Amino acid sequence: MARDHTFLPDNLYDYLVSFSVREPAILRKLREETASHPMGGMQIPAEHGQFLALLMQLMGARRTLEVGVFTGYSSLAVALALPEDGSILACDVSEEYTSVARRYWKEAGVDHMIELRLKPALETLRELLAQHQDGRFDFAFIDADKANYEGYYECALKLVRPGGLIAIDNVLWHGKVVDAAVNDADTLAIRALNKKLLGDSRVSLSMLPISDGLTLCCKR
Repeated sequence: MARDHTFLPDNLYDYLVSFSVREPAILRKLREETASHPMGGMQIPAEHGQFLALLMQLMGARRTLEVGVFTGYSSLAVALALPEDGSILACDVSEEYTSVARRYWKEAGVDHMIELRLKPALETLRELLAQHQDGRFDFAFIDADKANYEGYYECALKLVRPGGLIAIDNVLWHGKVVDAAVNDADTLAIRALNKKLLGDSRVSLSMLPISDGLTLCCKR
């Protein structure tokens, strides 16, 4: 299994994967296909997908949001963990990337659970709010363009129910968040959101060193 942005030594990471990851064959097939993609580094690793699936089971989640689909590993991992009446509203802008996702959703038999909206995610999220979908979702996973992270978070916070969960990926950003010499737009956006979340009394939170950093925000 590829080593994906983990901060553990190689031998300890290999141990973690060997003794904790139970990756379904369909997910492994998707992960291996995506690994050869030029942008394959955007895919979350298996232990990350398994963690999201466990969160769904613990929460009893039924209605979820995903901001950023890529080739569909995270959405497939979540869909496989949802009950039969569960659903995912998935946001992305790439027909090319999500065509892979659609193929695997269908092969896994979960395509009926996933509604894909191909347009800028902020447009979709604001449309949901305009349709009075506030508090209707159990969970939101944010893993898209970093410049819009704060906007995604603010919309998701309105859309999830009290006690619902928002998971934000890449919050450690390959270690760039602590490198004072790095001040590109994406890094600045992630630093700003991390600072905002620390002081945001609307949520309880925990930043986890899984994969490239994952912050969980539970809406109060």
